Amino acid sequence: MAHHIAQEIEKLKRRLLTLSADVEEMYVLAVQSLEKRDAGLAKKIAASDDRIDRMEVDLEEECLKILALHQPVANDLRFIVSVLKINNDLERIADLAVNIAERALDLMKYEQLPVPFEFAPMSKKVYAMVKKSLDALVNLDQHLAREVIALDDEVDALHHKSYGMVIERIQHRPAQIEALICYLVVSRYLERIADLATNIAEDVIYLIEGEIVRHTF
Repeated sequence: MAHHIAQEIEKLKRRLLTLSADVEEMYVLAVQSLEKRDAGLAKKIAASDDRIDRMEVDLEEECLKILALHQPVANDLRFIVSVLKINNDLERIADLAVNIAERALDLMKYEQLPVPFEFAPMSKKVYAMVKKSLDALVNLDQHLAREVIALDDEVDALHHKSYGMVIERIQHRPAQIEALICYLVVSRYLERIADLATNIAEDVIYLIEGEIVRHTF
């Protein structure tokens, strides 16, 4: 029985890492589609969403099958619970990457204008959070996970600053309001992705230490 569950858990790990890599790539490409005003790239990301959804459902079904057939306990149970939660957060990050790509397509309908907030620094910081949270998962590194959690406040502050900058631009350029609102929504998507990366980091800490750290930072 122990040998069988070890094999099943190894299979889960491989599937989770594949999903992680695909979601990370989706985020990177979504940001590029907005920066480069690349409609083809944006449409490619949107077309990837169904595949990610299927991977998420398949992984969840595998977790539930292991729970039903093997009734894991202790570390194995904690791992499967963590995988279920991380799996869901990864799928939501992919959804938000698609949303960014869709806003990129919307922005291409309007005359190009300077980004009204610090998009590049914000998107890079969010990428660092996503990458570090996934590296923490791969390497079971609680220190890296805690770095992700510490970065969340910085992204929140950038989003708050973005809101003020966009509102000010709307006041001075009301004719650009549709495009400016698109950018404001993108800032919100980035902030939400940072929250989900934080969730993953918290689940990694739970996986390693058995400690629920949500609401304690």
